[in-house]
Amino acid sequence: MTATQRTYWLEHAWLGTHVEPGVTVEVRDGRVTAVRPDTPAPPPGAEILRGLTLPGLANAHSHAFHRALRSTVQVGSGTFWTWREVMYATADRLTPDTYHALARAVYAEMALAGITAVGEFHYVHHAPGGVPYADPNAMGEALVAAAAEAGVRITLLDTAYLSSGFGRPPTTHQLRFSDGDADAWAERCSVLKERDHARIGAAIHSVRAVPAEQLATVARWAEERRAPLHVHLSEQTAENDACREAHGCTPAQLLAVHGVLGPRTTGVHNTHLTAEDIALIGGSGTGTCMCPTTERDLADGIGPAAALQNEGSPLSLGSDSHAVIDLFEEARAMELNERLRTRTRGHWTAAALLRAASADGHAALGWDDAGRIGAGARADLVTLALDSVRTAGPLPRSGAEAAVFAATAADVRHTIVGGRHVVRDGAHTLVPDVPGALAQAVEALRA
Repeated sequence: MTATQRTYWLEHAWLGTHVEPGVTVEVRDGRVTAVRPDTPAPPPGAEILRGLTLPGLANAHSHAFHRALRSTVQVGSGTFWTWREVMYATADRLTPDTYHALARAVYAEMALAGITAVGEFHYVHHAPGGVPYADPNAMGEALVAAAAEAGVRITLLDTAYLSSGFGRPPTTHQLRFSDGDADAWAERCSVLKERDHARIGAAIHSVRAVPAEQLATVARWAEERRAPLHVHLSEQTAENDACREAHGCTPAQLLAVHGVLGPRTTGVHNTHLTAEDIALIGGSGTGTCMCPTTERDLADGIGPAAALQNEGSPLSLGSDSHAVIDLFEEARAMELNERLRTRTRGHWTAAALLRAASADGHAALGWDDAGRIGAGARADLVTLALDSVRTAGPLPRSGAEAAVFAATAADVRHTIVGGRHVVRDGAHTLVPDVPGALAQAVEALRA
C-alpha cells in the first residue's frame, strides 16, 4: 500500500438513499476509486471505521470571526441591528494574525463536527479606517491558510460591501469592508489564487451594501470565472422596506433585474419573501442556504425553505454566526422550524436533509465532486458513533434518521478529508488542543 492509496472498511455506510452494512471504500490520491458493499469482514490492511459513515459535510455559510461572540450576545433584549453593533466592535479588533489564529481554531472545531468544506463569507478586507494592507488580500489569505492548517477545504466568498444602506456611504466600522466601488473590489479579489484546498468565489453582502448599478459587476466577475456567488437575501424586513422605498421592488426582484440570480448563485437566509420572490428564486435555479441556529438566535424569523425547494431552489445549510457549529442540528432545525410554522410534520426525509448538509452544500460552494460516497468523488468521510447516549439503540432502516434526529456534532469520531484522517477517535490530528486554541484566539480579541 502506497502513501496515496488507502482502503477503509465502513461498519455502516450511508450511500445516499440507504445504509449498507460492511462497505469497503478504496481511495487513491484523495479520491474514491471503488465502493464495495456486501463486505461482511474488513479486507486485509483496511482501516476500520466503526459506526455510521456519511459523506463529508459542507458548511455553506460562515463568518469565522463571529465565533468570538458566542456566549456573550445570547442574552438580553435587542434585535439583529443591536447585535450588529457588538459584531462590528469585534471586527474592529481583527488583524491578519489574530484572524488567522481564530479561523484556524474555528475551522478545526468544524472538522471535529464532521465538516470537510466551508464557505467563508469574507468581508473584513482592510485595516481599520479602510487603509489597505501591504498585501490587499492579507485577511483573505489568512483565512485560506487557516483552512489548510485545520485540514478542511474552503471556498473564500470574497464579499463586495460598499455602502451602509441605499444611497449611504459606509459607516466608520464598515470602512474596512469597502473597496470603494465594485470595479476596485473586482481588481483586488482577482489577485486571489485557487489552491488544491481553496476555491475563490464572490459574494454580494446584501442589496443595501452594494449599489444597484454595481450589482452586475459582481455578477459578471463570478460568471466569467464560473465561480459561486452568494448573497444575504431578505434576512430582515427593514431591508425589504428600504429596498421598496429606494427601488420600488423587493431585494429578490432587484437582484433578478441586474442578473444576479442563477444556478451558481445562493441566497443566504431568504427569510422574508413574497410569492413572486419564491418563484423568481426557484425558477432561476438559485440556491437557498438556511442557517436555522443563527436565524433563531438573532430572532430573524423562519424562512420558506420548503416552498423554495418546491419551486426549484436547491437547499444547503450553514452555521453562519457559529452560535452553534453542528450541521446535524441545522438539518434537524430546518425540519422542526417548518413543523412549527405549518403545524404539520414530515416536510423532508432524513436523507434529503443529509443531502442538504453534504452534496448540495458542496455544490453551492463549487465542489461538485464532493459530498457523496462513490467512485470518482473526493474521499471525504465522517463517522458517527452509534453507541453514545444519543445514538444507542437499533440502527434505523435508512440510517439517516440516526444522524439527523439523534446525533450531534459530539458524536463525530472520525473526519477524513481527501483520504487523510483530520479527526481520529474524536481528536483533531493537526490542531492538538482545539478548545485551548479557541480560548486563546477569543481572548486575544477581547483583550
